[in-house]
Amino acid sequence: MNEQIPHDKSLDNSVALMREGYLFIKNRKEHYHSDLFQARLLGKTFICMSGAEAAKVFYDTERFQRQGALPKRVQKSLFGVNAIQTMDGDAHIHRKLLFLSLMTPPHQKRLADLMTEQWEAAVTRWEMADQVVLFDEAKEILCRVACYWAGVPLTETEVKERADDFIDMVDAFGAVGPRHWKGRRARPRTEEWIEKMIEDVRGGRLKTEHGSALHEMAFYTQENGSRLDARMAAIELINVLRPIIAIAYFISFSALALHEHPKYKEWLRSGGSQEREMFVQEVRRFYPFGPFLGAVVKKDFIWNDCEFKKGASVLLDVYGTNHDPRMWDNPDEFRPERFKEREENPFDFIPQGGGNAEKGHRCPGEGITIEVMKASLDFLVNQVEYDVPKQSLHYSLARMPSLPESGFVMSSIRRKR
Repeated sequence: MNEQIPHDKSLDNSVALMREGYLFIKNRKEHYHSDLFQARLLGKTFICMSGAEAAKVFYDTERFQRQGALPKRVQKSLFGVNAIQTMDGDAHIHRKLLFLSLMTPPHQKRLADLMTEQWEAAVTRWEMADQVVLFDEAKEILCRVACYWAGVPLTETEVKERADDFIDMVDAFGAVGPRHWKGRRARPRTEEWIEKMIEDVRGGRLKTEHGSALHEMAFYTQENGSRLDARMAAIELINVLRPIIAIAYFISFSALALHEHPKYKEWLRSGGSQEREMFVQEVRRFYPFGPFLGAVVKKDFIWNDCEFKKGASVLLDVYGTNHDPRMWDNPDEFRPERFKEREENPFDFIPQGGGNAEKGHRCPGEGITIEVMKASLDFLVNQVEYDVPKQSLHYSLARMPSLPESGFVMSSIRRKR
């Protein structure tokens, strides 16, 4: 027991976590007036921490490791067992370089251009429909785009099924019951599909382009000179594809932001890339996506009068850090202008993790997320007009991951002339 920091008195906070979701750590941080507290979740003691200073410590690879941090239920739904998110040290850096090589600015631009083409192609169909659900459309378009870009063969009849499986894996991470089991069933189905493809590439039965994600993952060699086994190569290729398809959440929240803050439409129309970037960054900060991140203490140390013992489990509050009033003026206001002259800090803005992407555990696909969101925002603001019929646009902070309940329904869609 760590006597130096507050302890939540409940025997187990698992029910409270499911009830409070994104606000679980934030609520207790405010209650205890402390960036650190101890709580029991799923029968295990965790040190919960929040804020930029906490994030800086959390991303110190000398103090924390990822091995042993991810519960098996999350590995078996969201990330895959023993994937890159569970690795540390040189082996992690070596594999991370592969991911970074697939996510350079030219790759980001290619994906954004493909998104624009697909959005424009969709309008013809939308103009004949009474209404469309943006989230459903976005996940299918993103699945089509991600697979095409990665060199993964995908027939048009498969798109919906594969898109649903990718999203079900994402939807499972914060769920219990049917939502979680849907993701657990989607995971082996998707792994088998991609594993067969990896084997076909290696066996010369499926031709790939050098530089494509499928080719590079199939022929990637580890530090010891060996290839990944076909299932692990499939898991890591899914870790390239799935986050791209998950951008559907951010696109839906972008449309909600435009609807709730219509004054920004004209601001975006008369602006350019910088305004779009400020807007999507504020969407990523303001709306809920990742709730928290886990790690395990690598060696004993003391920080803020708290003893961190080797092997202790720690949770970093992502949502609360992105809404921390010490770093963000009026954090519960949606205000893209706050990003205009903001100094870069890798620890106070962490929607997809913090620290350094090359040496640490920050998401390597962050640039892809931003560029795809910008292309989608440009489409929604400058290429189409639509009505927003009566619907439930409420999103619950207890549901992880969250989404507007209706998925954002659009009607009377027409191309701008």
